[in-house]
Amino acid sequence: MTPIAPHISDYLRERLPNQRGASPHTCVSYAYSFQLLFEFASRRLGLKPSELILEQIDAQLVMDFLAYLENERRNSPTTRNARLAAIKSFMHFVEYRVPALLQQIRQVLAIPTKKTDQTLIQHLSLTEM
Repeated sequence: MTPIAPHISDYLRERLPNQRGASPHTCVSYAYSFQLLFEFASRRLGLKPSELILEQIDAQLVMDFLAYLENERRNSPTTRNARLAAIKSFMHFVEYRVPALLQQIRQVLAIPTKKTDQTLIQHLSLTEM
């Protein structure tokens, strides 16, 4: 039973801004992603967010969370992918701290991003050509 609170605190306060050099906007976006995930998980599991443990954040829960984002919150696939990127980044961080969860982490990391439409370039300037 591995409490999630110390890991998420270290990730958001130390890893992202200091070690990865993430911008303040990225840190806020990632924190909001985890707020949404923990609210979803706590409703699903009937626990307070502070009682969540790493073992409960498995691939099925993450996939259900992503479906919730798209279906109930009406988020776009781009937003869904941004939330998934935050989760995967955290899982990469945790795999070095809690090696007992490597199989579970690998399953979360294997969740694919959703394909999105890319806007076409309307025109190129002479320098771009």
